[in-house]
This record gives sequence, structure tokens and C-alpha cells, in this order.
Amino acid sequence: MKIKDLRIHSIAVADPPLRSSYGLHQPYALRTILELESEDGIVGINETYGGEIPATALRAIRNKLIGANAFRITGLLNPEMSNKRNGQDGSQTYMVPGENPLDETSRTFAAIEVACLDLIGKSIGVPVCDLIGGRVREKVPFSAYPFYKHAGGGGEGKDIREDEYGEALSPESLLAQVKEMIAKYGFGSVKFKAGVLDPELEIETVKLMYQEFGPAVPLRIDPNSAWTVETSVQVGKALARELSGGGYLEDPTAGIAGMAAVRKQLLAMGINVPLASNVAVTSFADLPSSIASDAVQIILCDHHYWGGMRQVQHLAKLAQTFNIGLSMHSNSHLGISLMAMAHVAAATPHLTYACDTHYPWQSEKDEVVAGGRIPIREGCVTIPEKPGLGVSLDYDQLARGKERYQQVPYRKRDDEKEMRKHVDPTWKRVLPRW
Repeated sequence: MKIKDLRIHSIAVADPPLRSSYGLHQPYALRTILELESEDGIVGINETYGGEIPATALRAIRNKLIGANAFRITGLLNPEMSNKRNGQDGSQTYMVPGENPLDETSRTFAAIEVACLDLIGKSIGVPVCDLIGGRVREKVPFSAYPFYKHAGGGGEGKDIREDEYGEALSPESLLAQVKEMIAKYGFGSVKFKAGVLDPELEIETVKLMYQEFGPAVPLRIDPNSAWTVETSVQVGKALARELSGGGYLEDPTAGIAGMAAVRKQLLAMGINVPLASNVAVTSFADLPSSIASDAVQIILCDHHYWGGMRQVQHLAKLAQTFNIGLSMHSNSHLGISLMAMAHVAAATPHLTYACDTHYPWQSEKDEVVAGGRIPIREGCVTIPEKPGLGVSLDYDQLARGKERYQQVPYRKRDDEKEMRKHVDPTWKRVLPRW
């Protein structure tokens, strides 16, 4: 099956003013939509990180793909897409996901791999999850993903969006946000983005959620490395009950060594709250030191930067071998990415925690999937029997997203700049902050 064309579309989608230790989300998130067309006119699609850098990397390999066999992409691209880290620290701690230069080739390969799998699946009438080994679950669970946020629903000028969840800059308003998400989507667990307010207030936020939902709804907290080792240990101790029974403490401090120190001190206190990571451990090269030091007990993988769906499956087998839990990381995305996440999760037996998703933060107005937004019911995405990823493009919506991209000034994510613009003109991301 020869590839006839690769089309690359840069789009912008409205994003609410969400807060994290990185700063403040811009009014628009950037995404890249790919179309791989075969010589018989079948089109495979995918969605990946947005902005100029990812699109340029994809354009750079376009000529190599034209005329290539979609079944042989791994062999074709593997020499070019091999890991470039060469022993370097691959941590994403100081960079937003999708912008680590050491991950660039992995991200580029993953974007092509998923589009090829969608193309192959549509050509032979098989869902992607069954192409990569077969589904072990029909429904993939996701967590509510609450953020502290300022008022506003994203967008600018005439494109200002409705603020569905309202401002949430206190424990009480954050709890209200979570209750609204659970009522709408039926989520059975909560992944809370912290690292924004004083740790005592964030502890109070988690305790309020626990009082509201009890142990039946596992709670996870992620401050994106905003704390010192000492503060991380204090938070782990304060939330030992609330983060037990399916919860975890994610990237409380920077780096594998810092995480190992937190783990050691908590265990010395008799506290076995697992530590999770999507910034300290982001490649296979990070695994030996993390495992040796017991730094990370749960890995939040992401097929976008781990190198594709099959690399996630390799990771899952290693994680199972070393008794490490597995979940999935998310960033701002649309329905194609959601379905890709769901397909690889469906075909990965060792998925021990519900996946993250930003999907509730994006709106119907921006969705490029034909038929509208992917339903999340009872906290799960159901795998369809349709071939490939099970979705196709709405070309009118794609055109609107491309036009929006041309009209907005944003070409890369810059949460620091947005903080300085709207909150504090002197703000910088400082790690640790507390």
C-alpha cells in the first residue's frame, strides 16, 4: 500500500485560562492534523502537537514518505527517528510536553505511525486496537482533570467562548468544578492539577474532595515539580489517607533523584503513597535509574512522545515486569487524539490507572471529527467497531481551525508570557516554588 500524499494542517482551538506551575494557558491551544493518503484514495488521519516546530519536522520527512509502503514505515523511518538522547538528561521538568528537543524525532515518528495505522485499518476494515494486538477492554476509563483557573472560556475578540466552569481559585470553587465534571461525564476518579496555590490550600482542596466523594473516587494530585523534597514529603504525609486506595502523588518535585528522596522519606514514615511521573520519566533511557532508585511507581505514558502506540505497549510490558503502574498523560487535544489514546489503551493489558484527558476543556466549536465530539459516558470512551481510529475529518471544521490558526499570534505554547500578561508582570516559572 503506497502513500500518495501527506497533508499537514496547523490549527488553533480555544483553551480556557487554566493554571499550573508552568503558568497560565494561552487563549488558544495549537494542534497539527495529519492526512496520509494512499494511492487508492484512502486517507489515514492523526492529531499531534501544534505550532511551527512540529509541523516543520513533519514537512521535513514528507518526501521520504511519498511512495513508501504504509506497512513498512517503522523500518523506513527507524534509522532517522532513533532516540537522540545519547545519555543526556531527557527530563521534561523544565519544558512543557511536546517541546523537549530530545523527543522531537520520537514525536514525529509517533505522528506518522498513528496516521499509518489509521490508514491500514481503514484499508482492511480493522480497528487500530485490533491491528496492534487486539483489544483487552471495550471501554477505556478516564479521570476528571480539574484545574485552578481564572474566569473565561478561552478564545479572544469576537471568538470569546462561554465559561462553562467559571473561576476556580479556591478549594471550594475547585470542588464545585469537579462535581460539575463528574455530573456531566461520569468520571470515577480525579486527577487534580496543583502547584498553583500555597501547598496548604492545595492540601485543603484534596481534603474537601475526599470529604465529598469518599474513598470510592480515587484522588491524584500533580503539582508539576513545584515543591522541594521537604514540601513534597509534608504534602504526602498530610494526604496519606486521601491519596491511598488508587490515588497517587505525581511529580511533586523535580527529577529522578528528587522523586527517589521523597519516596524514601515517605516510606521511612510508613507512608506508601505511590509517586507517579510524566516529566521525570519520559523515555526508555530514564527507566534504569528510576527503577534502581524506586523513584517512580506509576508512569504516565503518552504515545505522542514515547514514540507511538507500539512503544507504549513495550513500555507497558516492562512496567508490568518491574511492578510499575501505568496510566496515560494528556495535554490539550481534540477527538482524534482522544481516540488514539483510547485505542492504544484498549490494546494494552497493563493499564492500571484511568487515563488523563483535557477533552472536557475543549469545545464542540473546535472539534474536527465528523459528527462532533467523542462521547465520554460513565467516565469511559467506548471503542467503536469502525475501522482505523473510528473517526474521520469534518473538512469544514478543519478549515475553520486553520483559519483560526492564521488569525491568532500564537505559534508555540508560552505559559510564562501569559502569566506576565494577565496576572503578574514579573512572574517566572521557578522550581521549586515552595
